[in-house]
Amino acid sequence: MAISTYKVFLMKKDNTTYSKLIDIKDYPDLGGAPEMLDTTTLSDRATTSIPGIQQMDALAFTANYTKDDYDKVKALEGAEGEYAVWFGGTESAGVVTPTGSEGKFEFKGTPSVYVTGGGVNEVVGMTVTFAASTPVTKATE
Repeated sequence: MAISTYKVFLMKKDNTTYSKLIDIKDYPDLGGAPEMLDTTTLSDRATTSIPGIQQMDALAFTANYTKDDYDKVKALEGAEGEYAVWFGGTESAGVVTPTGSEGKFEFKGTPSVYVTGGGVNEVVGMTVTFAASTPVTKATE
């Protein structure tokens, strides 16, 4: 059965436990297609290839700007950390708690943050971008 993007969380690992970093509005692709390495010879009727290194764009998350969230991420800039995107959570008395019950995707990376442009009658936003230093992998439960 399909799941909704409701209850998707950007998490940060502190020592041995994860906690929600900030509330996000969207998340990037958590992987990418490998580069295709050409193996075509003059004997082939069509091009042939083998998979090469997986392409990985910067991991960019958008969020609503708040001074506290911006400062929280800004303090992490320049330092590699352990992060994850968790799918699934529980809700009780209006409080949503991340559980990762539908999957956890982990990576190491260095974050940066900036405030995005805006116009009339819009919510102020920010983008958190990670330079990933490891591939994104699905955590084993």
